[in-house]
Amino acid sequence: MADPISKALIAFALVASLLLCSQASSDVPFIVAHKKASLNRLKSGAERVSVTIDIYNQGTSTAYDLSLADDSWPNDLFSIISGSTSKSWEKLDAGGVLSHTFELEAKTKGVFSGEPAIIKFRIPTKAALQEAYSTPILPLDVLADRPPEKKFEWVCFLEYLKRLLAKYGSLISVISFMVLFVYLVATPSKSSAKGSKKKR
Repeated sequence: MADPISKALIAFALVASLLLCSQASSDVPFIVAHKKASLNRLKSGAERVSVTIDIYNQGTSTAYDLSLADDSWPNDLFSIISGSTSKSWEKLDAGGVLSHTFELEAKTKGVFSGEPAIIKFRIPTKAALQEAYSTPILPLDVLADRPPEKKFEWVCFLEYLKRLLAKYGSLISVISFMVLFVYLVATPSKSSAKGSKKKR
């Protein structure tokens, strides 16, 4: 007999699949949005955040009067460098995608977790605006202390060398001994040849 947790999970899966089937069968837009952010450290020491929000219409009809608002960036922590945190479009056809990008500069150091962006849109069959939310971003460690790039590259090189020696160490030592042996055998013969020339 299945335990209560398994029953609950099965029931949830059935309800979710029914909702998805009814959503897919009806002639409405289905808005999905993905929000991503990346940090870029400048030579001056400042750090900028590049934010991109991709909006997909995975439904079967067009969404109209779309508006995007991403108000999760406080003015005391970030200043806008390029673009804006809001945008609007006339429509998004079924199967279409829209993308919006803006860039911010961090003012203070710390870990920041941004909220999802809000997308509002209109469908012809309903008077009220519909809402969709983007995915949230992963926490950003803004202006974190990072080792210089050259030091990082040197550490990577040493790690690579260590792995190489661990893998081929015995082979390298055998080849080294052979080269040293040939060198030692060849060197006395050259010096003895020079001495024999001097005696003549």
